[in-house]
Amino acid sequence: MKKITLFAITAFTAVIISAEAQKSNKKSMKKVLFVVTSNDKLGNTGEKTGFWSEEFAAPYYELLDQGVDITIASPLGGQPPIDPKSADPALATEDTKRFDADTVLQEKLKNTLKLSTVNQKDYDAVFYPGGHGPLWDLVEDKSSIALIESFYTHNKPVAFVCHAPAVLKNVKVKGEYLVKGKKVTGFTNEEEEAVGLTKVVPFLLEDALASNGAIFSKGANWQPYAVADGLLITGQNPASSKLVAAKLLQELK
Repeated sequence: MKKITLFAITAFTAVIISAEAQKSNKKSMKKVLFVVTSNDKLGNTGEKTGFWSEEFAAPYYELLDQGVDITIASPLGGQPPIDPKSADPALATEDTKRFDADTVLQEKLKNTLKLSTVNQKDYDAVFYPGGHGPLWDLVEDKSSIALIESFYTHNKPVAFVCHAPAVLKNVKVKGEYLVKGKKVTGFTNEEEEAVGLTKVVPFLLEDALASNGAIFSKGANWQPYAVADGLLITGQNPASSKLVAAKLLQELK
């Protein structure tokens, strides 16, 4: 009887310890908010756009595989549009192939949170994938602007890749543009020219950030290049997506 009682006590204690360990792990797990566009129209061209799959998938799995908990939000909530051009098999990477086969993530994408309902208090950092879509909605979205300001002023990393740094265009901190005097990068004028959309986009990202006082730098076209200036992390193009995620992880640690 004593042996049975001792066993029961030991088992019960083990359950309590395990439960406490799980609680502790959940508390220590970093949480990152991904914000994607809800816009699927490429200006007045009649063509479709959205977020660029590699710029979502590469950082998503880089962070997920390191135990980061990821929540996805968009201006309208629900299923965000994916730029159809980013699904071109010729552009496929190991991350986009994993993305295409990931039924759990596909279901998660169908149910993105409405951006106006999220609060920076619930997350440790925010990340914006690019694609041309954000140029028409997130740049002017008041919830997005306020959210970035809130993350930054609460000493939390804000990260962007490719066209996503454009959403910084209207973000101010204490009356000054957030990018003023900061080192940044993003999709360059040359790269926009190369894809033939300089006359389609509402503004050129490189010019807009530079005019707001940013110290804009760039690498070779289509090559990985990312810049971290304190809490502000930016990447130049799709190839820079994983590099931005690596810099974000470094900041989170």
